[in-house]
Amino acid sequence: MKFARRHLPFVDQYHEDKLSVRIDSKRFFTPMLLVIIAIGFVDLIFAVDSIPAIYGLTEEAYIVFTANAFALMGLRQLYFLIGGLLERLVYLAQGLAVILSFIGIKLISHALKVNELPFINGGEPVKWVPEIPIWFSLGFIATTIVVATVLSLLKTRKDAKREAAPEDAAAEREVAS
Repeated sequence: MKFARRHLPFVDQYHEDKLSVRIDSKRFFTPMLLVIIAIGFVDLIFAVDSIPAIYGLTEEAYIVFTANAFALMGLRQLYFLIGGLLERLVYLAQGLAVILSFIGIKLISHALKVNELPFINGGEPVKWVPEIPIWFSLGFIATTIVVATVLSLLKTRKDAKREAAPEDAAAEREVAS
């Protein structure tokens, strides 16, 4: 943000949804451009951050590149979609924690299986470490997401019924009196 502000002329006010505005025949950028830059930068950070997770599933460079390209293209839309669902998906954080823990275990397992570090097992692969197959990884991730979603929806439905019950009882009392 500081780099953009230092090298581009900005005005302090938003002008509806415009990225730039002309004032006294000079072109200035609005804070909306800073918002777009920030969202793009966050998209890029999330895409780079997901590289270890993708390597937990595959070492194919093409798949890693493609997954990151799709992450960059679709992250913003996914954010707005999930943004509306977050109040209903109360167990999403726990589900993601389980998935990330599993991916961490898979990465460590794979690293030990192809070990080249001289201070671990003399640089030889650790044979007793199980190799977790891709089909199991994908199944585990999908199952965790489904379980977290179903439990979240059941909890929010139960909470909504619990909140509605006192209101219904009060309305019945008013009708009776």
